[in-house]
Amino acid sequence: MARILITGGTGLVGKRLTQLLIDKNHEVLILSRNPKNENEFKWNIVKNYIDEKAFKNIDFIIHLAGAGIADERWTKKRKQVIIDSRVKTANLLFEKVNELKLELKGFISASGIGYYGAITSKTIFKETDKSGSDFLAEVCQKWEAAAHQFSKINIPITILRTGIVLAAKGGALEKMKTPVISPLGSGKQYIPWIHIDDLCQMYIQSIEANLIGIYNAVAPDHQTSITFSKTLAKSIKRPYLGIGVPAFMLKILFGELAVILLEGSRISTKKIEKNGYSFRFKTLKKALNNL
Repeated sequence: MARILITGGTGLVGKRLTQLLIDKNHEVLILSRNPKNENEFKWNIVKNYIDEKAFKNIDFIIHLAGAGIADERWTKKRKQVIIDSRVKTANLLFEKVNELKLELKGFISASGIGYYGAITSKTIFKETDKSGSDFLAEVCQKWEAAAHQFSKINIPITILRTGIVLAAKGGALEKMKTPVISPLGSGKQYIPWIHIDDLCQMYIQSIEANLIGIYNAVAPDHQTSITFSKTLAKSIKRPYLGIGVPAFMLKILFGELAVILLEGSRISTKKIEKNGYSFRFKTLKKALNNL
């Protein structure tokens, strides 16, 4: 049984992960701006404050905190919020862990497949491939650099580069369930996805099976916007319209953010599978039927 401190514990992934960890008899503590429950502790990034009681006897920190990438248009101010909510939080955690001389068994951080850039290419990206050069790549580079600080104080690091998380309630899937299902733009861009339970099990395996290093956290099933839309329409019994939502309309609606809807490449899962992870939801059909 491990004692685990989670940031972003009230978000989509954090809630499900907390539940699954507790089911496995782990003890979960949560950092929150507005703590309400007994296992929640206050932190305030602006004031550089974390309630030190949160760190008592903890074995692992799981860092999930971060403002939603697709929640608002990418203004200059919003871009800074997206970066700071990931990087400044990790920096504060590092400062406190170093100050308190905690000997953690691991620091486990979320990251995104945006690390490789929001592009559509023939490459199937592996963890060793270089990063992209756009805004999402910058976010992920800075996010991961903040996590890598922990190696300076001999704490093992795990980073999970995550695709679109599919869950029954909330998240991207809910927004995709429109009355008529259509692909976006050309429809040829790939949509790297993962079932929420597979993602949570990867975090659990990081704790229970010492999964250390950088891993792509996506399903091994490569889907384009066209094939994804068709499978979704069939799964929820809604009409499918093969004419894609025009790229120019998405750019008008979402501005620069539209790039995450219009571009996407395939992502390799070979490394995590070679390291012992077995997917529960290998295919999109199976994942959607479960949700």
